[in-house]
Amino acid sequence: MSEQFAIGLDEALALTLQHLCPLPPETVALEDGVDRVAAEDLYAKVDSPSVDASLKDGYAVRSENVAGACPERPVRLVLAGVAAAGIRSESRLETGQTVRILTGARIPDNADAVLAEEFVRLEGDAIMAENSAEKGRNVLRKGSDVVQGQRLLCRGAPISPGFVGLLAAAGHDQVPVCKPPRVAIIATGDEVVAPGQPLPEGKLYASNLATLSAWCRRHGWPTRCTIVRDEPQELMENLLTAAEEADAVVTSGGAWSGDRDLVARMLEQLGWKKVFHRVRIGPGKGAGFGILAGKPVFILPGGPPSNLMGFLQIALPGLQRLAGFENPGLSRAVMQMAEEVSGLEKDWTQFIFGVILNSGELPLFHPLRSKSRLQSMAKAQAVVAIPEGTTKIAAGTIVTAQLLI
Repeated sequence: MSEQFAIGLDEALALTLQHLCPLPPETVALEDGVDRVAAEDLYAKVDSPSVDASLKDGYAVRSENVAGACPERPVRLVLAGVAAAGIRSESRLETGQTVRILTGARIPDNADAVLAEEFVRLEGDAIMAENSAEKGRNVLRKGSDVVQGQRLLCRGAPISPGFVGLLAAAGHDQVPVCKPPRVAIIATGDEVVAPGQPLPEGKLYASNLATLSAWCRRHGWPTRCTIVRDEPQELMENLLTAAEEADAVVTSGGAWSGDRDLVARMLEQLGWKKVFHRVRIGPGKGAGFGILAGKPVFILPGGPPSNLMGFLQIALPGLQRLAGFENPGLSRAVMQMAEEVSGLEKDWTQFIFGVILNSGELPLFHPLRSKSRLQSMAKAQAVVAIPEGTTKIAAGTIVTAQLLI
């Protein structure tokens, strides 16, 4: 193996993350925090619920008063009031009494259970309890959802819609989150044309640019997309502008060492700090990373599978670190190989696109073998890695796949 491919995937990813840290935090309205990353640990400000509350419409009782009650031997209890949710009540049960209680209402003093109304017959100003209700039956205890001071979310964790609700219940109306990185994406090449423009013979639309921008926007990161000709001065000017205006730069194409592969050479002339360039992964070996004017720059090859895989394995985790993710990278799931897959080199990490079929105990990973690179990428739901040290994974093997959906 040539020395120019000396860096492995694990080392490349570790170096990338070592050079990056989350962007400064900002405070946003709670509902605007969804899918953002918590910039600090978040704790409950209050107990929720704030009182012992009823889980059902029924009758608050003292459990010992209705012990042994049944239709044949009902227990008579005198109605002593009504308790409704959100209305303060000073009701206190004495022996032989009950209070009509609605869902969410505070449990009266001395009561320790709620008898569901289907077990009750009304008789004037009393009820006939026809079932027992042990202590705690149909009672939601104070703080059973969250306890004041309880840590609900750790720094670096994404805020899901469910956690928005939990944080609201815990007293939060604003949350500190990491700023989303602004990403400048530069596609290079005289042959590349922006979608929507006329397509001259021999040229192609900038599908890589659209794909990379879509991945960024999926994460809520604004993008600035530019197509630059294979002209050194124009490329250098655009690289400098991108580093000045964005939080991170991603280049697409021109990553190799051919006559018209200018990206790395122009970055060298601009004095960037190269961390690495070229990684033992397939596809995606032309990926690189460095710092220009204090901003991270991710170099990606131009071939669509290499472009996407370099982004997914190197650039995406790096951008996620900027966005505050404590554990950056694609989500993963355990599944079983439906077919054998083979790699090219034993000391490379080879990635296989595939689809997922739910069958049996574990989902099955089916590798995509379409002749169309773009169609395989579009249909792919997951990626499986053939790690360094091996060249194949047998059918039936249990693997951990990276999820694309």
